[in-house]
Amino acid sequence: MAAIHVTQLNFEKEVLKSKEPVLVDFWASWCGPCKALLPIVEELSEELEHVKVCKVNVDEQAELAETLKVITIPTLMLFKNGKVVKTSVGAKPKAAILEILK
Repeated sequence: MAAIHVTQLNFEKEVLKSKEPVLVDFWASWCGPCKALLPIVEELSEELEHVKVCKVNVDEQAELAETLKVITIPTLMLFKNGKVVKTSVGAKPKAAILEILK
């Protein structure tokens, strides 16, 4: 399944009320490291069965990013039961992202 694009309108439903863990990628189209991370995030969204993968464009969803205190992108946040349990800042290789999900 492709990564779900999340906005202020569907964040609660897709992330906070999700029964499964959710990996959220905060990104922007002008961000080089974000572009490098994009294929990995998309690949994970297709491979992972136990984790939902979502993406937030910080330019379009600045208020949401600000609420979650996202200052640097790319930022990955892992949510479980509506709470942030892990955060990773900067582009990471796939293996490092899989470690975050453990």
